Amino acid sequence: MKPAAFAYHDPQTVDEALEILSQVGDDGKILAGGQSLVPIMNFRLARPSDLVDLNRIAALSYVRVEDGQLRIGAMTRQRHVEHAAAVSEGWPLLTGAIEHIGHVQIRNRGTIGGSLAHADPAAELPAVMSALDAEVVIRGTDGERTLPATDLFLSYYTTALEPTELLAEVRVPALPPRTGWGFHEVSRRHGDFALVCVAALLTLDEDGTIQRARLAFTGAAPTPVRPHAAEEMLVGQEPNEALFREAAESASADLDPHDDIHATADYRRQVGAVLARRALVDAAGRVQGARA
Repeated sequence: MKPAAFAYHDPQTVDEALEILSQVGDDGKILAGGQSLVPIMNFRLARPSDLVDLNRIAALSYVRVEDGQLRIGAMTRQRHVEHAAAVSEGWPLLTGAIEHIGHVQIRNRGTIGGSLAHADPAAELPAVMSALDAEVVIRGTDGERTLPATDLFLSYYTTALEPTELLAEVRVPALPPRTGWGFHEVSRRHGDFALVCVAALLTLDEDGTIQRARLAFTGAAPTPVRPHAAEEMLVGQEPNEALFREAAESASADLDPHDDIHATADYRRQVGAVLARRALVDAAGRVQGARA
């Protein structure tokens, strides 16, 4: 199928894009990488009156580190972030997670901001940014605002972005010393959307106890899930298999998955607990291995 007719806009700057968005209102759509929007339009599940293409706005594509904080422009391709040395050195969870997104061809076109703004409940990046305590910078004609990544996602494919706003930048704080990471997902085939995925971060004290813990799930609720009770259960404890199993089972109780043709809700809960345990084991192992 082909998309319904629409007006095409090709802004060269952020201000120009925002001006167009203010004119077209609720009926307009932003085109970033197009890996999700274009198929939806081809099936006519979305019929925007206007398409605002951000691909020529060079100011939205960059990866840089400022004052220890990672800053990623919303139009930066996922493949570029995947291979950025600064990211793999300082934020390896992000590198490891991006490797699971679709196929190389998808990551060549897909953008960081586009994935977050689309808010697919099965996408990897929303969970990872939640685990990393990232913030998103949102631009509108009235100015700029910053939100924690966890506050961006409201429900299935729904975010706190207004129709006249665009996501401009993602900011990720530096990870504390002695922090390890883990990332696991289950999908029907390589490159498919995840049925469930889990991101984990553990920071250990000098004596080896857990000082800080982060867990985030995707594919298990309308939005990414941060099981705070499970995170708190880990703090102050010695890393071990029994602890991780208990925390993973506690985390799975916070999940609100749905049944669909691919998996039942019960299956997703069970798989979520297994993946969480594995991710925690990996995170602890990476810290302990580095210390050794």
